[in-house]
Amino acid sequence: MFITAAPAHAGRSCEAQKPTAESIDRGMRLAQQASEALETEFKRDGSRVAMLGRAGQDLGKYGLRYSHLGWAYRTPEGRWRVAHKLNECGTADGYIYRQGLGEFFLDDLWRYEAVLVVPKPEVQQRLLSVLQDNRAARTLQHKPYSMVSYVWGGKYQQSNQWALETLALAMEPATVRTRSQAQAWLQFKGYEPSTLRIGPLTRLGGRATRANIAFDDHPNEKRFSDRIETVTVDSVMAWMQRTEMASRPAVLVLAVGR
Repeated sequence: MFITAAPAHAGRSCEAQKPTAESIDRGMRLAQQASEALETEFKRDGSRVAMLGRAGQDLGKYGLRYSHLGWAYRTPEGRWRVAHKLNECGTADGYIYRQGLGEFFLDDLWRYEAVLVVPKPEVQQRLLSVLQDNRAARTLQHKPYSMVSYVWGGKYQQSNQWALETLALAMEPATVRTRSQAQAWLQFKGYEPSTLRIGPLTRLGGRATRANIAFDDHPNEKRFSDRIETVTVDSVMAWMQRTEMASRPAVLVLAVGR
């Protein structure tokens, strides 16, 4: 079964903060916008799967706009759900969740903006069969979690990495059964990770104070030259456009004052 009970987040800290009426209202309105956009795609051409990204933290200093992605899919009953990996608060563990759009956008967002990317029909069909099957969706799930896990490593797995590796599994089910095989397929298909410039003081401070941050899976020659290569929403979107696996991203911005 998918884990749904424990407090969990992706790409941000877990300080105890009660949601405010304003944050709940904004999150739900953004979820409604996403739902309307997804339904528009469904009615137009039958689209039932989309990549959905959110801005849970400010990554501007790294040249990134979004922090976390999930695979949104339409159930046979006509409801939109999101399959994604979340980090259990205060731990170095990550699990796969299946949530509604409201839950997806109630995670204390940094910016009330979302991005929607609709894969080509063949990609959707392959992904849908995996996302609807609990066992298949967990095939490449790896519990040890680091927010900045090495893109081509196997020691940890962050949220966006699970989503991307699961895409590889869906596209090549006959040959991709392990994370290393998924990564080999992604390299063959030209996926390029984001390179974050993170200095030694930041690395040491993050590892010492946060259970969900580790750098020891990165190759020494890259880590000690401050090059942290990891999977990001922005890099996945760019790759899917470059390989013509998906349509152009649609940005959803919550209108202020609505």
